[in-house]
Amino acid sequence: MELQEYAFRFDELEVSTDIIEKFMGYEPGKSPEPIPQMIKEVLEVAQDYCEIRGGYVIQKDIDINREEKMLRINGAQFDTKKIVTNQLRKMENVALFVCTAGPEIGEYSKELMHEGDFIKGYIADVVGSEIVESAMDKIQDDLERKMEARELHITDRYSPGYCGWSVGEQHKLFSFFPENFCGITLTPSSLMQPIKSVSGVIGIGPDVRRKGYVCNMCDMVNCIYREKRYTKRADRC
Repeated sequence: MELQEYAFRFDELEVSTDIIEKFMGYEPGKSPEPIPQMIKEVLEVAQDYCEIRGGYVIQKDIDINREEKMLRINGAQFDTKKIVTNQLRKMENVALFVCTAGPEIGEYSKELMHEGDFIKGYIADVVGSEIVESAMDKIQDDLERKMEARELHITDRYSPGYCGWSVGEQHKLFSFFPENFCGITLTPSSLMQPIKSVSGVIGIGPDVRRKGYVCNMCDMVNCIYREKRYTKRADRC
């Protein structure tokens, strides 16, 4: 088992006005006033509302059952369904990951909403989501570099709650981490606290590839990865 933990400052992440505008459905630089100013104000204070941490643990005892669409990791059975199972089918090891933006950015968003500033509260919510995704991008990039040094590759990342994989299996996933790892806990209903957190798995092996998300394989409409593109890896897709 290999356990790796990270901590980031807000200014180390790639969270910009353009990214927030795109997430909100606008073309970068073309959102109407006063949204650009609101985004700027939220980004300016976001660094004071973040405790950005994350990490992964690598497990080698795995088995993939494509017929039953299941993944076994060190004896724990995950009902990953067809899409995730197929995308991981060539892996030989697996990295289980968690990452969080910390509790305060979510509380800041709720405070703005409670005060009636719904647009700015929504922007803060989007910024919190982008913080944790940007941090997880950095963790995944570092994992990729480490695996390439071993002549191995990685897949994209896949999380419970997406592609038919039940969010109820979070408790199994978190059992591979020390208690309260990175300050993240689970509610009885398998929701992560802080709310701006992500978890999931990344496949590792000589025959897997990080391709970018193939959204036409999945019918989940409200997915944060929908149409997300890794342009810097376009030559690999």
